[in-house]
Amino acid sequence: MTALILALVAGAVVGLALGGLGGGGSVLAVPALTYLIGMSPAEAITASLIIVALTSITALTGHARDGNVAWRTGLLFAAAGIVPAMLVGTAAGHLPQAGLTLAFAAVAALAALRMLRPAPAPATGGTRPARAGAAGAGLGAVTGLLGVGGGFLAVPALTRVLNLPVRRAIGTSLLVITVNSLAALGARAGTGTPLDWSVIAPFTAAAVLGAWDGKRYAQRLSGDTLRRLFAYALLAVAAFMLADALI
Repeated sequence: MTALILALVAGAVVGLALGGLGGGGSVLAVPALTYLIGMSPAEAITASLIIVALTSITALTGHARDGNVAWRTGLLFAAAGIVPAMLVGTAAGHLPQAGLTLAFAAVAALAALRMLRPAPAPATGGTRPARAGAAGAGLGAVTGLLGVGGGFLAVPALTRVLNLPVRRAIGTSLLVITVNSLAALGARAGTGTPLDWSVIAPFTAAAVLGAWDGKRYAQRLSGDTLRRLFAYALLAVAAFMLADALI
């Protein structure tokens, strides 16, 4: 019963961030599954990919209905990350758990710092295909390695490199997250990693509901307020994981 309650609470938080910010919440999924539920890092990463993919699809439908998804741009951006997501996802299963924990702590800290920065302004001077491709590939690699959607990287890239307004970048980032998560999950399908559906199912259900609420709250609350709250939570998670890996 305790694991069920923890899964529901953590799932709701992940969904709120994905629905409201287009990213950031998925970085909390792996630590929640690892430290609250007791999964190994490898199990948590695979479970996180399932949760993030299904939650992102749900959040994506709401943003698409409001016209906040640049489908062609998002699919092209995501296409650059499919192969890296699959290749890195396959290799990640052979990495030591301490290495995965350290890498995740670094990514969580980076996500927090990104969210504490002012909202990015659209770039000027047109789209730069090389930089867009490199950003998409890097995002795919991060998704494959750590099971995070990478929205905290996608939103700035979509605004600064591809000239999308912030709200449209948030919706489009959910499309990118969905594609990359499914690609990384496909690469892990044959690894034999056990999946605890008694945790994954309620976690995902709570995240899906949270994504709808996150979208509504994003329209009512200051985006900067939401970003700061999640950023401070991520910094705490990063510090805890770093200490756990080194001590």
